[in-house]
Amino acid sequence: MSRTFLKMNGLGNDFVVVQTLTQSFDPTPEEIRAIAKRDGGIGCDQVIAIDPPKAEGASAYVRFWNSDGEETGACGNGTRCVAWLLMQSAGKTEVAFDTVAGRLSGVAAGEKLVTVDMGPPRLAWNQIPLAEDMDTARVELQVGPIDAPWVHTPVCVSMGNPHVVFFVDAPVTDEFATKTGSLVEHHPLFPEGVNVGFAYVESRDHIRLKVWERGAGLTAACGTGACAAQVAAVRRGLTDRKAKVEFESGALTIEWRESDGHVIMTGPVSMDFAGKLPEAVAA
Repeated sequence: MSRTFLKMNGLGNDFVVVQTLTQSFDPTPEEIRAIAKRDGGIGCDQVIAIDPPKAEGASAYVRFWNSDGEETGACGNGTRCVAWLLMQSAGKTEVAFDTVAGRLSGVAAGEKLVTVDMGPPRLAWNQIPLAEDMDTARVELQVGPIDAPWVHTPVCVSMGNPHVVFFVDAPVTDEFATKTGSLVEHHPLFPEGVNVGFAYVESRDHIRLKVWERGAGLTAACGTGACAAQVAAVRRGLTDRKAKVEFESGALTIEWRESDGHVIMTGPVSMDFAGKLPEAVAA
């Protein structure tokens, strides 16, 4: 039985989205990798399944996989795409849905513009998680030569998935982010791996960011990475509560709301095309 998918993106961070209302979807890691493969597959950063809801008040239960086949807890740009799809199908301007990382909600903010409540960040060392107890606002980690490290003393944040954010003196190149991010992703300090952000604070309401994503590599944009960078910057006193987080592909507006501690993300979604999954990976 063939299965329709939707190809969507948020700031170039792209997704293959399948809905499971009439047909279950339980792919193996190999099948996820086959879908995500850009040479011979459909090509995407993440695969997303929209399942029927499991709890009252939710419109769906949503699962995310990275391109390496591993299931992940959250995806900010993917969350906006899901929220937009659910609002479109229900004719609503707001929606809530559940994930393994908890309940998320979205509100229409304009033409293909969505605001998502990503919930509160997790800041304790064992919530991220780290391998040992330490101050997550000033982590004892450096990369590069001992006497002249490339980056050091990052902030760690979980937005349903683990992030480490290094503050840099100038925007970094793709080459630097790839070289450094690939080293840090599997560092022993991060037992579940980690997403690696390189944040340049241009002003108190503007961050330039590049992210090496756990299980996906260097991506055009990362929604949870933007949330983590803004939370990290506020924790270090570098930005105000609300800031523009800019990638080369565009910008998100992130607010770490003081009233309830939730992280609010606003950004665009784009529908690219629809297609059919190959029979071998449609089950």
